Amino acid sequence: MKKTLLLFVGLFAPALYAQNTMEKTLHQFSVETLEGKQFDFSALKGKKIMVVNTASKCGLTPQYKKLQALYEQYSSKGFVIIGFPANNFMKQEPGSNEEIATFCERNYGVSFPMMAKIDVKGNDIHPIYSFLTQKDKNGVMDSKVTWNFQKYLINEEGILEKVISPKTSPTDEEVISWITK
Repeated sequence: MKKTLLLFVGLFAPALYAQNTMEKTLHQFSVETLEGKQFDFSALKGKKIMVVNTASKCGLTPQYKKLQALYEQYSSKGFVIIGFPANNFMKQEPGSNEEIATFCERNYGVSFPMMAKIDVKGNDIHPIYSFLTQKDKNGVMDSKVTWNFQKYLINEEGILEKVISPKTSPTDEEVISWITK
């Protein structure tokens, strides 16, 4: 019996460990861009990532300008911003993916990757936001998306490290020090 148990542990433990750790990184996801193309997060291994839910008709919408400036300043240093338009808060992102793309480019010159519109809470929550908000999926913490422009900071290994309030500027010292450490 002991030998059978040791054999089982020896054969299956490494696979179970790998599966468990893999399930707890952002790199497991593939999503659709605003343009309808596939975006694979595994391509971002080794980069720091900010995931932010966005909206075009929100009082915080001017944060796009600071997000773009942050992206321009740090993208060459291994930092990327991924925007997820969402219509979950007072219907402040009513547009189609095409309308959102035009709005972002025309008004803020957004060049960081923007994904297709999703739900960031509720019954239709997108799997990537289930991961970001549930400790049993991300292995780090539970959180709740409280409003548009909430920021999730993910390290180079794809592991969630911090959640930043929607009201906190993307260029706040807390964010800058995280990017540069």
